Amino acid sequence: MKRVVLLVVLVFSVLSFTAAEEIELGEFPVGEWMDANYDALWTFSSNNIQLFRTNGTLVYDFKGEVENFELNVTISGLELSYSCKGTARSYKFVKGVSNTDLQLVIDTDSGIHYETDMKFQ
Repeated sequence: MKRVVLLVVLVFSVLSFTAAEEIELGEFPVGEWMDANYDALWTFSSNNIQLFRTNGTLVYDFKGEVENFELNVTISGLELSYSCKGTARSYKFVKGVSNTDLQLVIDTDSGIHYETDMKFQ
């Protein structure tokens, strides 16, 4: 019986470490930025990131899907990065110091690299 209880505790411990991280934007600005190449809006709220088509259709909701979440101050500005198993991509958003634009960098697990500058809406 003790072994079963120990095994259950170990399994739950491992699962808690592999679960998705919470999105805490902290000082990162909230709002919407337009990816004109894909006619899509990246929406940042205090605890979530969502991707919409400009017609309002939800493309992806990252709540509960984010791993390796980092928010750092760099020479370029404020940098937010995370990965998502559901999309098989890693994302980086850089908010420069001198304007309201965001630079978006996406790298896929298959090696595709995408980069664009997005305007604040």
